[in-house]
Amino acid sequence: MKVGFISLGCAKNLVDSENIIGLFEDPFFEYEYDLKQCEVILINTCGFILSAKEEAIDTILEIAEYKKDNLKKLIVTGCFVQRYLKECREEFPEVDLFVPIEDYPKLPELLSDLFGHRFLHTYGKNRKLANSSYTAYLKISDGCDNRCSYCAIPLIRGNCRSHPIEDNVAQAGQLLDSGVKELNVVAQDTTYYGHDLYGHFALKDLIRELDKLPFTWIRILYMYPDEIEEDLLQQMARCKRVLPYFDIPIQYGNDEILKLMNRRGSVQLIKDKIALIRKYFKDAYIRTTLIVGFPHETDQTFEDTLKLVEEVGFDSLGAFTYSPEEDTKAYDMDGQIEEEVKQERYEKLMALQQEIVRKKNESRVGRTYTALIERYESLFDRYVARSYMSAPDGIDGIIYVKSDEELKIGEFYEVEINGYQNYDLLGIMKKKR
Repeated sequence: MKVGFISLGCAKNLVDSENIIGLFEDPFFEYEYDLKQCEVILINTCGFILSAKEEAIDTILEIAEYKKDNLKKLIVTGCFVQRYLKECREEFPEVDLFVPIEDYPKLPELLSDLFGHRFLHTYGKNRKLANSSYTAYLKISDGCDNRCSYCAIPLIRGNCRSHPIEDNVAQAGQLLDSGVKELNVVAQDTTYYGHDLYGHFALKDLIRELDKLPFTWIRILYMYPDEIEEDLLQQMARCKRVLPYFDIPIQYGNDEILKLMNRRGSVQLIKDKIALIRKYFKDAYIRTTLIVGFPHETDQTFEDTLKLVEEVGFDSLGAFTYSPEEDTKAYDMDGQIEEEVKQERYEKLMALQQEIVRKKNESRVGRTYTALIERYESLFDRYVARSYMSAPDGIDGIIYVKSDEELKIGEFYEVEINGYQNYDLLGIMKKKR
C-alpha cells in the first residue's frame, strides 16, 4: 500500500512524525510523496494555538476528500487529537484511526489491528528522517513543567520527562551514522533538561557528551532565560561543535505583563542573561519570540517591549498575537485586547525588528561564514544556504549563494557575504570547507 505523511507544527512534532514513519518500513507499504496517489495517509497534528488548530482541521477535511479516489485509510495523530479526541471522533467520521500522543507506545498494535497486518517495529526504535539526510532534531525531553498562563502545552504533553543522557547520546550516534551533520537539540524547555531525572539542570552535561560525536554543528533551541546559568555558557564555550546560537523566547518586555504570563524572572534578568551570553560569545546569535496583545497590555507596556527589543538588538525575532486557549489561566482573564489593536502593535514591532536586522546584515557584508548548502534554485541560478545563524526551521534569514562551480547539497562551504536583501544575506562561494 502506498503511504504518505503530513507533519504539522513544530520540530518536536516532526520528531514524533519521523518515529511514526519508521513504523511503516515494511514490504507491505511503500512511501509515496504524491498524496493523491496514496492509499494510506497519516496526519500528525498540532494543537498549540488557534491558527494551528485551524490548520489541523482544514488539513483533515482536505485529505478526507481523497477518499473519493485512492485513499483507503486516513490516520490522524498528534497534539490536536490529544487535546480534542472526543470531538475529533464526533466531527470527522472519515478518519479511520485517531491516536492521541499518550497512545504512541501502542501504535504498532493499533496499526496492526487497523490493517490486519503485523507491524514489526517498536515506536521510537526505527526513526526515519522526513526532510533531510544531513540535518536532524534530537528531542531530549517531552512535556513541560513551566506553567505559563497562556500556554496549553502542559495540558497536552504533560510534565517534563527527560530522556537519560545515555539514551540521547545513543540516538545522536545513530543519526550521525545515518549521515547527519547538523544536530539540533530541542525540547519544550531545553535548559530545564534533566531536572526531573537528576535533580539539577543537566543540559551542560548532555552537550559535553554530544560534543564528543563528530557532528559539524550542534545547535540548542528553546532556552528559558532564567535557566541559562553561567556554567552552561562556560560548557558551551568549551565545546568544539556547539554553535553560539541562542534561541531564548522572552515573550514580553514589561515586568507586569511577564508576571501575568506567569513567567519567571524580569526584564532586568533578561538583559543580564543576554549580557552574560555576549561576554562569553563575541558572535552570539540571539533569537527570541514575543507575544503581542496579551490581556492588560497597554500602550506603555508595549512601548516598554519595543524599548527592550531596540536596546538588546535581537538577531532574529518572531512574534505572535495572543490567542486565548481554553483551560489556560489567561483564557478568561479580563483586559482582553481587540484584534485590530493586536495587529497594529504586531506590525509596529516587526517593522522595528526589520530595521534592526537591516543594520546587522549591513555589518555582515564582507565577512566570510561557513554555510550549509540546502538546495539549488535553477530559476535564479543560485543556491540556498544556512550559516550558524540560521536554524533549519525557516524562522531565521538564509544566504543566497552564487557559485561558478556546482555545489553539493548537504555539504559545507566558505561563503563571502557581498550584500543583503531584507532578512536574507547574499554571498559568493569561496571554497569548500
